[in-house]
Amino acid sequence: MENRILTLADVGEAVVRRLLAALGMTLVVEPAGTAIPGSYWGGAEAGLIRDRLHARPDTPLHSILHEACHWVCMSPQRRATLHTDAGGDVHEENAVCYLQILLADRLAGYGSARCLRDMDAWGYSFRLGSARAWFERDAADARQWLVERGLLALADMRHETRAGATDDGW
Repeated sequence: MENRILTLADVGEAVVRRLLAALGMTLVVEPAGTAIPGSYWGGAEAGLIRDRLHARPDTPLHSILHEACHWVCMSPQRRATLHTDAGGDVHEENAVCYLQILLADRLAGYGSARCLRDMDAWGYSFRLGSARAWFERDAADARQWLVERGLLALADMRHETRAGATDDGW
C-alpha cells in the first residue's frame, strides 16, 4: 500500500476543475512553492476565499475536497464573506468529512477508499480509530445532516469514467 498522499498533480487540474465547477466553485492554481491564499492550515493545504478554492500542484486531494465541502455546506451568507476560516460547528464538520469521502469517487484516479487512507495518513482523528471505521459505523449523524439540507444528492452527480471520458459533458 502506498503511503504517499495523492495531490492535485496526481489527478490533474482539469478533473478537479470540473468537479468544483459543478459545485459552483472555481479552482485557482497557485505556483509551486508559493503561499496559498485562504489556507487555514498553511503549507500545501487548500485555501478558500468566497467561491474560489486555491491550491498548488502539491495540495492534497483530500484537502481540496474538504475545503470544497465546507463551501457546499455553508449558507449563502457565510459564503459571501468566506475567507480562510470556514467556521461551522462540529455537526457541520462531520458532514463535511462525510461528503468529501463521497465526492472522492467523482475524481477519476482518486476514489473514496484512497481518500479514507489519505485522511488517516494526514492525521484526521475519529473515535473509532480510522476514517473508514467512522464512515462505515459512526457517521449516521453526518449523513443525516446532509440529508436534512438536501446535500446528499451531490454524491449522485454523474462522474468521469476511469478512462477520463464524461457521460454528461463536465
